[in-house]
Amino acid sequence: MKKRSHLSPIYFAVLGAVLFTCSAGSTTPNAPTQVKENRQPIQQQIPQGTRAATPQLEAFRYELADLADRLIPTVVNIQTEATVKVNNFGGFRGDDFFEYFFNFGFGNPRQQQKPREHKKQGQGSGVIVSSSGQILTNNHVVAGADQITVTLADKREFKAKIVGTDSLTDVAVIQIESEVKELPVAALGNSDALRVGEWVIAIGNPFGLSQTVTKGIVSAKDVHGRGLATYENFIQTDAAINPGNSGGGLFNLSGELVGINSAIFTRSGGFQGIGFAIPTNLVTNVMNDLLADGKVSRGWLGVNIQDINPSLAKALNLNPAKGALIAEVFNNSPAAKGGIKAGDVVRSINGKILENANDLRNTVAALRPGESAEFEVLRDGKKMKLKVTIALREENNLAGIMPGTKSDKNEQKQTPAKNKWGVEAAELTKAQKQAAGLAESFNGMVITSIEDKSPADKATLKKGDIILTANNRPMVSLKDFNAVFDANSKTLLLLIRRSESQFFTVLEE
Repeated sequence: MKKRSHLSPIYFAVLGAVLFTCSAGSTTPNAPTQVKENRQPIQQQIPQGTRAATPQLEAFRYELADLADRLIPTVVNIQTEATVKVNNFGGFRGDDFFEYFFNFGFGNPRQQQKPREHKKQGQGSGVIVSSSGQILTNNHVVAGADQITVTLADKREFKAKIVGTDSLTDVAVIQIESEVKELPVAALGNSDALRVGEWVIAIGNPFGLSQTVTKGIVSAKDVHGRGLATYENFIQTDAAINPGNSGGGLFNLSGELVGINSAIFTRSGGFQGIGFAIPTNLVTNVMNDLLADGKVSRGWLGVNIQDINPSLAKALNLNPAKGALIAEVFNNSPAAKGGIKAGDVVRSINGKILENANDLRNTVAALRPGESAEFEVLRDGKKMKLKVTIALREENNLAGIMPGTKSDKNEQKQTPAKNKWGVEAAELTKAQKQAAGLAESFNGMVITSIEDKSPADKATLKKGDIILTANNRPMVSLKDFNAVFDANSKTLLLLIRRSESQFFTVLEE
């Protein structure tokens, strides 16, 4: 039978018509059964010509099977062994991430009196991306592994080593150590072209059951904020994914790899209809860096950002409510040097439209350090284009704002202000600035109390938050605070400093 790379919609229509015809021509449930003395085999009782009359149905029957035959050899089983410490309070469970991550293994449940070393076995999946044995998988499948064994679809086993891992996206690349040639390779697809409702199949090794195929649809795209990784842009699918599927492939009906299965949402520990895959367009960038340097080089802008909710959109006069709101610009950062300011709304980067803050984070990360990018921003309702030279992202520890030390009480000279918004605030003292490592010139009003059920309380403001601006007016003194908070306005747009970050919020009367 001829191989096919995708399913035609006509097959579903034909299938429905045939099922309807078969149902209409069947014996009614209440009709008496007629018994014949010379019974013929059941096959011979089927009217002749039935099969010949539905060639499309016969073809449809094998579409997914043909596709699975072609793709199964590109997916491997990964077994790992790692040395872990068993704690004093019972045996190592080995399933700490079971509900969200699928590195599937079991530990010794016996009680332990003292910590001791224990060999933990785990299982996952991977996808072959080069004929010489380079394999894509999840970071959590191989992280910390002392030994990695790869089993191919034809049951051959090989030892493998880690080429590179990236915990920020949960992506890893491993390499078969033996010399291999002409391994079947998965074709990388364009995950951006996926549509919600499109059919996909997942291939992996759930619960150690090798080369398992499940099907479903793309339930959602650009899923983020799940807390599974720093850079999230997940494909959501209802194709059944279970422990052990992690690192396996999500394929479209053209046989292209569009995602690496990574996580599930579950209350029971098993599949409940919501699985997540890392899109190949994100995976490919990470993989190329890992293969080239063993690490990932990401772009860095030097800002704190936030999504634009309906209240912020109204306060900023934004329509539509799309883009990323700049809440803070770090000193001497690429953003500061490029002219970006707190309160700017970034609408696009190099012509790519940004839907939300996550889009900005991922887009900047994908830029190369040293690359110049064009940012289109809205500032006070006006469009601006700024050129920004992206820097290398490094781990930075930012000083936090932590007012409220004992010496504050003796230096708080101003009488706290109170208003209809339910906020009491006072100027930052010298001791507070020193305690937080702030420059003496740093200005802001520190919140000293929040009235219950007030607009400030509903906006989840907290004691110790620092108000930097109110309706775009810098809060330098108590006079500035009173001028804005006592004014006859229906809403207040506040820029707040809390701990190590800044964000905008809106108070509504």
